[in-house]
Amino acid sequence: MVDMSTPTPTPPLLELRNVCKSYRWDGGAVDVLKNVSHAFTRGESLALLGPSGCGKSTLLQLIGTLDQPTSGQVLFEGVDLQTLDERGIARLRNRRIGFVFQLHHLLPQCTVLENVLLPTLAEPQSRPGTECTRRAEYLLDRVGLADRRHHRPGQLSGGERQRTALVRALINEPPLLLADEPTGSLDRASAESLADLLAELHRDNGVTLVVATHSLELARRMSRIVQIRDGALEPFRA
Repeated sequence: MVDMSTPTPTPPLLELRNVCKSYRWDGGAVDVLKNVSHAFTRGESLALLGPSGCGKSTLLQLIGTLDQPTSGQVLFEGVDLQTLDERGIARLRNRRIGFVFQLHHLLPQCTVLENVLLPTLAEPQSRPGTECTRRAEYLLDRVGLADRRHHRPGQLSGGERQRTALVRALINEPPLLLADEPTGSLDRASAESLADLLAELHRDNGVTLVVATHSLELARRMSRIVQIRDGALEPFRA
């Protein structure tokens, strides 16, 4: 007998439901995000476009579990993040989400390879160390840093440090990669090289990529562009 029932739709990897974020202090308040609702499709690349201070980084911090909304829900693979305890949040962040920031945040005393492997140390029982090292060396080769793996961050260029940070973000094979102004501190040539690399790694690894940027050039490398305006998320109109 042929099953003619309608297949259950695949839930989005990430969903925002009426998310608000406000900061309040004695004598003042600012509403950064206002009732933001949005679904992020698995495997897509999306740019959050807008000027500095519009709320792009705040939104990424909420998505990436680094902060909590004032109200509303953030759901990751159908799970409301506010239902998780601190341990559950930390485990999800480490295993399921990769981060690339404007500043690389590499440990200066560690080599490139050691920096890349840092996220794997949180759960050493989950994967053998040799497997993690092989993946790290493979990714470093992919981004052109195979011969720099034993160098320290101070011996690298800005572009090389940012590529190292990108490999670190991918080491645990997360389904979601968040990049906050990843080219903001780079010169034009390095920025273009990193943009090419992001697009290539997104395509080859199938991750959902969300990039916050004020650069329209970088945003146009993504499959979709949205913008934050007056605290709301809306389609980008050139």
